[in-house]
Amino acid sequence: MSVSYKAIGWNAFKWRYDFVLALGVALFLATFVIVGLRTHPAATIPIQLMRATAIAGFTLLHFILLIGPMARLDARWLPLLYNRRHLGVTMFLLALLHSVIAVIFYHTGTDANPIVSIFVTDAGARATAFPFQAFGFGALLILFVMAATSHDFWLANLTAPIWKTLHMSVYVAYAFLVVHVAFGFLQSETHPLPSVLLGGGVALVCGVHLAAGWRQTSLDREPKRSAADDGFVPVCAVSELVENQPKGAMVGGERVAILRYEGNQVSVVSGVCQHQNGPLAEGRFTYGCLTCPWHGYQYLPANGCSPEPFTEKIPTFQVRVEAGTVWVHPQANPAGTSVPPALID
Repeated sequence: MSVSYKAIGWNAFKWRYDFVLALGVALFLATFVIVGLRTHPAATIPIQLMRATAIAGFTLLHFILLIGPMARLDARWLPLLYNRRHLGVTMFLLALLHSVIAVIFYHTGTDANPIVSIFVTDAGARATAFPFQAFGFGALLILFVMAATSHDFWLANLTAPIWKTLHMSVYVAYAFLVVHVAFGFLQSETHPLPSVLLGGGVALVCGVHLAAGWRQTSLDREPKRSAADDGFVPVCAVSELVENQPKGAMVGGERVAILRYEGNQVSVVSGVCQHQNGPLAEGRFTYGCLTCPWHGYQYLPANGCSPEPFTEKIPTFQVRVEAGTVWVHPQANPAGTSVPPALID
């Protein structure tokens, strides 16, 4: 990210990821339209396609929202997290196609401006109805901004905190879409299944997020420690460290990653990746670098710097080992500060 901006480098994993995604979406849309036309002869292809894209996009959004917390609960979800932005852009394109068809079908052919019509009428052109389409329009705008800023160019220039805050607005879009579906599509449905599916989807998303948050809260709870005269605090026993496998801890209110490597060396760096605030303590030590589990960003444990030519940096911490205990100073060093690793006798 810090070297240059260029087209996506397609590797075998990306090809498989996007091939499965595109194939799955295409098969779903084709199957939905074909089955819908056969079971409802009066239906038209545009209407069936409008419904298919809506269901596919909304279902994909639920899946996208589940990947993050599930990856915190189960590392087997991490491969899906690596290129989650591809899922987001695909979901936006499905929402855009659904919106275009809906506007053409319901809001053209009159003197009213189609966009204005979205805010003053529902699909049946009744001005007294709940304006559920306005919520759908708002969600589409949010998804557009997220898709347009998905490239690392925006991440680097907006800075990670601002970019992350911007993309957290996906939850606002999700809330808008729940209202859009509940007061739109479900108002004309007599079968209880769609309502059950919507309620179940919302409950699943909320429940998994709460579970992941509860787990992280327990990890972020810093125990009371007695500091030495020089300010260092005991963090863990050397016996708790597994070589080349970082251990997470809270020191001075900050997440840190403690790493034992090259046999008897111990370094402590910030546990937050500069790319998207990924959990470095849940990563691994490969090719001499602490590697973030989210997108593979790497940092040298002795100075918190990414290997050349990359320029990302994370704070480091002073560390020492005494009597089988790892002691860390809670005051973080400036990002990229070299700190000699502590040695285990």
